[in-house]
Amino acid sequence: MCYLARVTRVGYYRELTEKKPDEAEMSVRVAVQEIVLTHRRRYGYRRVTKDLHQRGMIVNHKRVLRMRGEDNLLAIRYRKFILTTDSQHEYKVYVNLAARMRITGINQLWIADITYIQLRADFVYLAVILDRFSRKAIGWALSRSLKAEVAVTALRQAIALRQPPPGVVHHSDQGVQYASDEYQQVLEANHMVPSMSRPANPYDNAACESFMKTLKQEEIYCQQYRDFAELSEHLEDFIGTYYNCKRLHSALGYRTPEEFEQDTAAAITAASYDAATVAYFVPPPPAAIQGSPAPPEGGEIQK
Repeated sequence: MCYLARVTRVGYYRELTEKKPDEAEMSVRVAVQEIVLTHRRRYGYRRVTKDLHQRGMIVNHKRVLRMRGEDNLLAIRYRKFILTTDSQHEYKVYVNLAARMRITGINQLWIADITYIQLRADFVYLAVILDRFSRKAIGWALSRSLKAEVAVTALRQAIALRQPPPGVVHHSDQGVQYASDEYQQVLEANHMVPSMSRPANPYDNAACESFMKTLKQEEIYCQQYRDFAELSEHLEDFIGTYYNCKRLHSALGYRTPEEFEQDTAAAITAASYDAATVAYFVPPPPAAIQGSPAPPEGGEIQK
């Protein structure tokens, strides 16, 4: 039969012993493909691995990375971040409170930032407000102008959504939009405390910078928007539906901001509530002063 069919005897016997594909391997591969395509290649192998673990699959991250490479499902590559803050103004600059805060719940520290987005014919500007505790986007606004109005609109949206109690610290960079009289009046009217980063120090507002990077890499750089209306629709879907409710955040223990806030609310209900605190430092008295009692070198002020 092998001679008539022009098949080697080795090939014939190998075909008899060939096994079907491993069902476990195929189920993992299907799950990896589903997760990657559901999140539009925004997830790296770490988040895909964590998602598989949450589904009850015991999978090593190296195996996930190998499968993604074999199926050409690697994540989107990053681009260089560009600084656009304009801090050359004559408005008042406020002390940095965020760097010394220990936050324990929502509506204690809000962070804000502005970025630009390039359309086919022009540039538009996006202002966002995040709750630093859960990293949830609670206010955003899109405008063709870089005036203070775009930042004020995002702030008013966040206030309407959250109804914050008095004393919320609002942290931003020293951009002219946040230092303007119009913006500071809204903060004062809602009994919020302004805070600003130091020049050339993005680490003070790192969480908001990270959000902007995620937005650019996972949404903006993946699309080509026809006009302002299409961009606005995509941003509404990405921020309100995907980022807040579906995307796993490594900083939140691989939970979404919505899940993190719900878990925290349940934990606070079951235990006592700790208010936010601000650490402060008092320098020692001059060496020339002798005999006077020394003030404390540091401590915390409860918010």
